[in-house]
Amino acid sequence: MTPAIKFFVFQLLVICPFLVGIYLKNKISDPSAFAKKIVRANLILFDPLIALWSIWGLSLSGDMVFLPLAGITITIAGLILGRITVPFITSGVQERTTYLISSSLANHGFTMGGLVCYLMAGEKGLGLSAIFTSYFIPYVFIFIFPFAKSSASGRFSFKSAGSSFLALQNMPLFAILVAVMLHVFRIPRPAVFFPIDALLMISISLYYFTLGINFMFKDVLAVKKEYVFLSAIKFLMLPLLTFISLQFIDLNRDIKSVIFIESFMPAAVYSVVVSILFDLDSRLASGMFVTSTIAFIVIILPVLFLLNGILFF
Repeated sequence: MTPAIKFFVFQLLVICPFLVGIYLKNKISDPSAFAKKIVRANLILFDPLIALWSIWGLSLSGDMVFLPLAGITITIAGLILGRITVPFITSGVQERTTYLISSSLANHGFTMGGLVCYLMAGEKGLGLSAIFTSYFIPYVFIFIFPFAKSSASGRFSFKSAGSSFLALQNMPLFAILVAVMLHVFRIPRPAVFFPIDALLMISISLYYFTLGINFMFKDVLAVKKEYVFLSAIKFLMLPLLTFISLQFIDLNRDIKSVIFIESFMPAAVYSVVVSILFDLDSRLASGMFVTSTIAFIVIILPVLFLLNGILFF
């Protein structure tokens, strides 16, 4: 499949389910509850299978330990850049916390970063991306959730952070751990057909369908300073810092490519989820997610495809 066709398929997987969700939202009695059920089902049923199969098929090396380390480093760097820029944007506690979380969390997973790696490098790129994102769930539950919960008091606490760790929605993390253990015990992946392409398409479509259900046009119509500053962090500052850092680290080229691709990712869906769960500014979170995602698809992604074969893999 040529890059042009892959790009077209990507657009369909994102745009079509999103538009269907917008169309059906008024026909569903409780769109928010329905969307949560779909997201939960996706995390329990499809994403674990994708993570397990792709990582199990990799030939693991010592260099791969740098993938989750790079993931958490990029995420923390985004938080630091957000903290530096937030005084120029807003002073409200809810708005500041929402902006900081969106600055930190990036769409590194299957719905964006993993998909781009898959389109550019096939199953190998997807597997490396899954290892890269293994930092995500522990980081969200151990740091982001307590940070959001304690934002009103201004005090950070780890209290009760581990109580949600064993929840069913963490199945992708458990699948990654199982795949690593299979490698440790040298159990080879069977040479059988596995519908990973179909599962990946279903997973991506479901996520963007739920986004369409929750989408509000009024959240993104206004041009806000937060959108501009967030885009500068996601698409300029973090990729530049990542590129410079990678010049001083001796890593496999494929691993470097995945890290570099992931450094361009827009705000994460989870930034919106967290804002809803903890009564932050969900409209601001939705606006930053949608505008950064659109900017990525329209501007950044075509550039990455043009550079494919030069910088990547």
